[in-house]
Amino acid sequence: MVRLSTPIETATTLALAGDGRGARLLRGYLRIRRLGPDPCLLIVLVSGGEKIVEQSVHEAGSIVRRHGGLGVGGGPGRQWLRSRFRVPDLRDALWARGYAVDTVETAVPWTELPDLAADLGRTLRHGLDDVGERVHAFSHLSHVYPSGSSLYTTLVFRLAADPDETLERWRLLKTSASETIVRHGGTISHQHGVGRDHRPWLAAEKGELGIDVLEAVQRRVDPDGILNPGVLLP
Repeated sequence: MVRLSTPIETATTLALAGDGRGARLLRGYLRIRRLGPDPCLLIVLVSGGEKIVEQSVHEAGSIVRRHGGLGVGGGPGRQWLRSRFRVPDLRDALWARGYAVDTVETAVPWTELPDLAADLGRTLRHGLDDVGERVHAFSHLSHVYPSGSSLYTTLVFRLAADPDETLERWRLLKTSASETIVRHGGTISHQHGVGRDHRPWLAAEKGELGIDVLEAVQRRVDPDGILNPGVLLP
């Protein structure tokens, strides 16, 4: 497993780590080694027999060092394993403190990935400028393939006093992010499915023929339209 965080997500992760001894040592080590000013956190996890794990970790470390990276041991990876399933609980904690959080995910060929990552982050961070609100957005790669990679983005924005205004802020961000993804040739959903939220951009990905095929299948196997009507097709 490979997980690569952008500089903003790396800074966010280090901030959320708090001021414990391990976090302080890591920050101090990075300062001493002068890695920066905007480091990216790469977590590599390997499973299998002991020899396979040792060889894989050694090879990964060699690649990192060749590209100017710095190994910091297994601490960040183990901490990530311990806390990864607790992160969703932050949603409710943030909401109670006046903030909404959502995620956007896609996959795109390697040739498009750097431009999409930069454009998507910029689009989201400025997505509420017109209403005078700021957005915190950060990304990581969590699934890598020979042809490309996923891009998983988290966004945090402030709740409005009016729930309808909060929903409108979400719509603005969701729409601008989806349009940016489609413009760069990314899939509208990497693993979370399409559904109603992503349906408006499905045709841009599948094309006219693809939508025709989906409609033909629906007419054939669900002529009365009782299976999740309006979820994938109008």
